[in-house]
Amino acid sequence: MIEHLKSAVTDITPKYNPTADEAFEEMYVAVRDKEGRLYSDKQVAALPHIDAGHRYYKEWKLRKHSAEQLIDSLKKERKSLNILEVGCGNGWFSAKLARIPNAKVTGIDPNRIEIDQAIRVFKKPNLKFIHGSFSANSFNDGGKFDVIVFAASIQYFPVLKDVVKNAFDLLSANGRMHVLDTHFYHAGELKIATERSLEYFTSLGYPQMAPYYFHHLLKDVMHFKHKIMFDPTTLLNRLKRQGIFYWIKLKP
Repeated sequence: MIEHLKSAVTDITPKYNPTADEAFEEMYVAVRDKEGRLYSDKQVAALPHIDAGHRYYKEWKLRKHSAEQLIDSLKKERKSLNILEVGCGNGWFSAKLARIPNAKVTGIDPNRIEIDQAIRVFKKPNLKFIHGSFSANSFNDGGKFDVIVFAASIQYFPVLKDVVKNAFDLLSANGRMHVLDTHFYHAGELKIATERSLEYFTSLGYPQMAPYYFHHLLKDVMHFKHKIMFDPTTLLNRLKRQGIFYWIKLKP
């Protein structure tokens, strides 16, 4: 699958100079391939819909629900929105966000293979993708974003307060940050979660990936001005089984 995707990459001028991040990118893509998470262009174009027999069908069903929740919330604002998705991967969620009326969407990710796939698959005038790492200095035009989304990506940032600060620095007045599709832990869960991650990556043959996967505490999120938009731990939500991840909105 990796070679298939590499051969299909178009000649796109890189958005940043290659750095030591390339070593992580190569390992990350290899892990994704081992997991079966690299998809064909046809599959990516259809996401979050996927065949019922697919190994990650139930996971994509949950991600479809969380994506629809956020999109419906943003649509209700009925105003122009400049949206950034951090860690956009193959771009499927950014493409869905770009369907919001009067929205302009940017997706950024350090994974060249998936970013090039996103550029190839999703061609919309109000949508662009950037290959690069995220920081407050990732954008040179000085523009600000009304909404910054981290969907299944904030666990790849080592220090929660730093990535939140970088996001806040890029927000417009009254801008906000949304985090979804990510586990948050209580202090007593960290040791077991860390060991579980190491066991998982070791089983794939890449134990060196474990130090790049971070387990953030729910209490650390609470230090910021926030609103829990979806709490998977309530009795009603556990009974409905519509999500296992928090959806949290943060504001400066």
